[in-house]
Amino acid sequence: MTRLPLALILGAALSGLFLSAALVSLFWVPHAIDGVAIASRLQPPSGAHLLGTDHLGRDMLSMLMVGAQTSIAVAVLAVGIGVCLGVPLGLAAAANRGGWLDEIIMRGNDLIFAFPSLVIAILITARYGPSATNAILAIGIFNIPVFARVARGAALPIWTRDFIRAAQTAGKGRIRISAEHILPNILNLLIVQATIQFSLGILAEAALSYVGLGAQPPTPSWGRMLSEAQTMIYTNPMLAVLPGLAIVGMVLGLNLMGDGLRDALDPRLRRGRA
Repeated sequence: MTRLPLALILGAALSGLFLSAALVSLFWVPHAIDGVAIASRLQPPSGAHLLGTDHLGRDMLSMLMVGAQTSIAVAVLAVGIGVCLGVPLGLAAAANRGGWLDEIIMRGNDLIFAFPSLVIAILITARYGPSATNAILAIGIFNIPVFARVARGAALPIWTRDFIRAAQTAGKGRIRISAEHILPNILNLLIVQATIQFSLGILAEAALSYVGLGAQPPTPSWGRMLSEAQTMIYTNPMLAVLPGLAIVGMVLGLNLMGDGLRDALDPRLRRGRA
């Protein structure tokens, strides 16, 4: 029986920890996060508050748990936009290699790549205002060309295979061949890329929230927790350290899981890890 790569196991465990915290927070948190308790502000870790309290007296553990909801939800939906729109575009471009459709899709990808997600978010929020929804749109739009290029690059060599020529001889059209033969053969690569983009989505959401373009109060967000803590970095550094560690831990777990999935799903890349 093939042993799973250690990176996959560690990454899944670390990512699962934060995902579990987000799921648990949907039903229960140690303390309510929608109230202000000035008398309890900036308390150190104790039995009542395991990670202490913030500058408004809110429980830090509860804030981190609910903040995980925001970061994970934004990243998942943004990656979903990239997959649902980018993969079909990439498959269409590969099926029409060298044609006008291929050229339009790839030049459109180049245009989107010219604007980082932060710039796209600024453009969107300038028109519609800052919110988690607009952050999802900004990150999702940037993910579209990523998945389009990955899908196109992986699909092009497959179009030269003998079984594809056999399918064409049998009278199958490009759309059917892409759905029945091309997509299943590149699915492993897309899964790995989705894991990587998920981790980048966590970082992007934190960055957007940090500058005030992501989730708005009272919705907790790891990025906004960092932003609010910057004025107290010397008096109470744990206010910045805790959400920073949450971001690092989640991104590290996803990157390890992506690396492990790459080795597990592609036998050519297995390096005999324990």
